[in-house]
Amino acid sequence: MVTHVPSEAPGDELGALLAFLDEQRGGIRRAVLGLTEEQAASKPSASELSLGGIVKHVAEVEQSWLARAKGEEPAVHREPSNWHECFQLVGDETVEGQLAYWEKVAAETEAFMRAADSLDVTFALPDQPWFPPEGRVSLRWLLLHLIRETARHAGHADVVRESLDGKTAFELVALAAESGS
Repeated sequence: MVTHVPSEAPGDELGALLAFLDEQRGGIRRAVLGLTEEQAASKPSASELSLGGIVKHVAEVEQSWLARAKGEEPAVHREPSNWHECFQLVGDETVEGQLAYWEKVAAETEAFMRAADSLDVTFALPDQPWFPPEGRVSLRWLLLHLIRETARHAGHADVVRESLDGKTAFELVALAAESGS
């Protein structure tokens, strides 16, 4: 744990889940702190991951799951021909633009979850071979999935950032505090 997640008010499961999700988002946001676009696009480790690509991916994934929960189509459709673009900035995309988009998506996620009657509300999974036929999941499952997905990529971001300039997650927490980010 790099930052402390405050304890929820007794019985505030939704508040706790949202706080843990935001804490993981913060790890990724801090990983790009102070970097140039060129640094954020670089791939300094054995992986093909870049920090800019990670930011884009987590924003896109969160938006797509939120859309599914709302019964809408995701903003971006990925298929084999464009799958590679979900982990890289293309065209005029920038880290700053992706962070702003993700902030908007995060606010939509929180508003949607807070407006829901219950975390037990379910929605249909997409008709894709890796999901069970006619599968459904709850909003609780969705938040846990987003926490898991974001945490996984926050760990990737830690490794990529440290490979770039040696800064660790703890140093980035201090840097963010100094800069007010």
